[in-house]
Amino acid sequence: MTAPNRNTLWGRAIAAELARNGVGTVCISPGSRSTPLTVACDEHDDLQTVSALDERSAAYFALGRARRTGEVTVLVSTSGTAAANYHPAVVEANQGRVPLLLLTADRPPELRESGANQTVDQEKLYGESVRWYKDLPEPAAEDRTLRSLRTDISRAVGTAEGTPPGPVHLNVPFKKPLEPTPVAGDVPADLSRLAAMGRGEDEPFVSRTVGQPQLDDQQLRQLAEDVSVNRGLIVAGPADPPGLTAESVTAFSHATGFPILADPLSGLRFGGHTRAAPVIGGYDAYVDTAVTESWPDPEVVVRLGASPTSKPLRKYLAGTDARQLVVDPAGEWREAEFTATDLVVADPDRLCGHLSQLVRSGGSAEWRNRWVAADSAHSEAVGERRDTLYEGGILADVVDGLADPATLVVSNSMPVRDLDRFGEPDTTSVTAIGNRGASGIDGIVSTALGAAHGTTDDVTLVIGDLAYYHDMNGLLAIGRAEVDATIVLLNNDGGGIFHQLPIENFEPPFTRQFKTPHGMDFEPTGELYGFDYRRVKGRSAFRETYAEAIAADGSHVIEVETDAEASHAVRDELQAATVERLVEE
Repeated sequence: MTAPNRNTLWGRAIAAELARNGVGTVCISPGSRSTPLTVACDEHDDLQTVSALDERSAAYFALGRARRTGEVTVLVSTSGTAAANYHPAVVEANQGRVPLLLLTADRPPELRESGANQTVDQEKLYGESVRWYKDLPEPAAEDRTLRSLRTDISRAVGTAEGTPPGPVHLNVPFKKPLEPTPVAGDVPADLSRLAAMGRGEDEPFVSRTVGQPQLDDQQLRQLAEDVSVNRGLIVAGPADPPGLTAESVTAFSHATGFPILADPLSGLRFGGHTRAAPVIGGYDAYVDTAVTESWPDPEVVVRLGASPTSKPLRKYLAGTDARQLVVDPAGEWREAEFTATDLVVADPDRLCGHLSQLVRSGGSAEWRNRWVAADSAHSEAVGERRDTLYEGGILADVVDGLADPATLVVSNSMPVRDLDRFGEPDTTSVTAIGNRGASGIDGIVSTALGAAHGTTDDVTLVIGDLAYYHDMNGLLAIGRAEVDATIVLLNNDGGGIFHQLPIENFEPPFTRQFKTPHGMDFEPTGELYGFDYRRVKGRSAFRETYAEAIAADGSHVIEVETDAEASHAVRDELQAATVERLVEE
């Protein structure tokens, strides 16, 4: 490898190792100090680059892409506050187990603590939120240093993809010249080929052989014995990318007879397996003590994925005497009620597959049918309000109208909760994702457009007005990254979720300090960012407009004006109707 100067050599070595380690996409925010990285990644034939002007939006775009694909996405920023703007997405990637690699350009070490312009302390900038951090050495055209650099890049990608996956941060200092300006004698002609070029054309400098944690035969037999009971549940929370395998969990359900209580972000709520497997989706509405006090407790609960979105489900599980087995390949504790009895460190897909061949009973049909009947009662109650305008009904309409296949992205606050309650199990191939690691409302638009960049699916985002406002900068990716999505904007003029909290009864300060009505008109964003914008009233009008948007090319925003308080009232009425049906039975 020849290069005009050591910085260019350094950048090219990094870009080459990223590509050889399977990285396909690099999100770059323009800046001066990162010039060697930007130029090298942009010139590399096997790296696709996305230019994102706003670093916070760029980070969430990368996060959305990595969450959808399960593959490492790289971020490149200049020095100073640019790198700090990545921090919210890094927090989400850490807690949501999303593989990111952050390359933050920096001023040379001698300028630190000197008052030099745009120089901040970038060492361990993201604290404990990254899987691994390293302050790379300054570029040097030396054999050993270049071999070290290539090793670090391979290690960084491998760590981001590890168990658990997550963000990795490499801080990359550069002196001038930053551009590929020739510097006489900067790159010696006798640099070894291994240091300058790496190994084979497509071969990473360090190859990785990665296994999955699994139990030995004796442990599997004992666990199979433990779950061979009449009454059990499989509770699947939000999945780590790339998600759970429906086939293995369905096989485990068939073998045990356990119903699958599937969070909408678990990867198990939607798909062809729902034709045969007892997938339960409406539990949020009916695991109420008025219903469950007459039910026998489950004997065993097998917990897969992160903690469920549904608070009623979490409280129901905490109130049972069941043995609860939390399955986590990283051996981390993700059960905040602190009532689980066992931590099983194993890959959940392999574990379910192995146990499906070893369990000795098919469980109680009466127990399984109890859950199926409860779900049907909830579905019937919801169906009777098909033309009532409320936010949960819009989520139900979105699920009914999705393309096949589709990727559905839901914002935090009420959309994910309404998807949980009103998004009925369906045979459509839907990948539903959301940022449930830290559960913020920032960066949601960018997350959805990043997900759209990583799939050929039709993509729909359902988002509230505050989250839309929070990340309007992210809409720029529609044009710059050439991605399309249908955005359903639920506008209740403020923080509607606060109507669920006791503070609603305290006025003031509820409206001014919590609900925070803004009165903004979002329609001009259509002209500003270049997409079709429509405002509709009523569910039938929404269903018609949504179907048109799905069938058309390009990006669309459909705004639905809703009343948060009225939506919560309908939510409560439907829950009461479901509970009444079940109690009467």
